Amino acid sequence: MPFINVKMLEGRTHEQKRELARAITDAMVNICDAKADGTMVVIEDIPRDHWARGGTLLSEQ
Repeated sequence: MPFINVKMLEGRTHEQKRELARAITDAMVNICDAKADGTMVVIEDIPRDHWARGGTLLSEQ
């Protein structure tokens, strides 16, 4: 059972997340012969003030 965890900055729409989950699932089925109903996709929305690059919060860049 594949488990895919996607972490990205918040701001995507529900429809974008739905499409992403479908595309990732389809890729697992087509490339890795996984079963769609056993493929788990978790999307974590990260606020810009919870993510830093180069020691600076993205909300401050």
